[in-house]
Amino acid sequence: MNSVGTLSPDLLLVTEQDEVIGTAEKMQVHHDGVLHRAFSVLIYNDRGDYLLQQRALEKYHSGGLWSNACCGHPTQPTGTSAQAEQRLEEEMGFRTPLSPSFSFIYHASLPNGLIEHEFDHVFAGQYDGEIPFNPAEVMAVRWVSRAELLREIATAPETFTVWFRILVDTIEQQK
Repeated sequence: MNSVGTLSPDLLLVTEQDEVIGTAEKMQVHHDGVLHRAFSVLIYNDRGDYLLQQRALEKYHSGGLWSNACCGHPTQPTGTSAQAEQRLEEEMGFRTPLSPSFSFIYHASLPNGLIEHEFDHVFAGQYDGEIPFNPAEVMAVRWVSRAELLREIATAPETFTVWFRILVDTIEQQK
């Protein structure tokens, strides 16, 4: 299990068509802003509310910000869905089937000098049980309706991760 402060496997470097062209060390990739593969997981309850996590303060970036249920970097060129399900269990303490939703590319400079440049595969799942999250990864969790989420992002965007704001905007544009 990768947790805060442990070394992680190299990230998959990709083209804008998501073809793997190599690997590189995680912090170097984020320092240089190289395009790499990532995944984001959206979890909804039976009412359609979003499960949000507040990232642990100790995370290497975006600590304390609210975001989607979980995210991560696949370490193998295939099986991204299975790797997303595994990461969901590591961060949030539960498993549920995930389905591919959409993908997007984004580039964003972070306040700590790192750069996110990701080809992000978005997966979605449904869950209504307990959330025994990993405190090394997550400070808090909460459910929020779509309307409340849109209101909060509009009034306090700085309290959300950059990729989650882009992800939500992409979902809204598809409606």
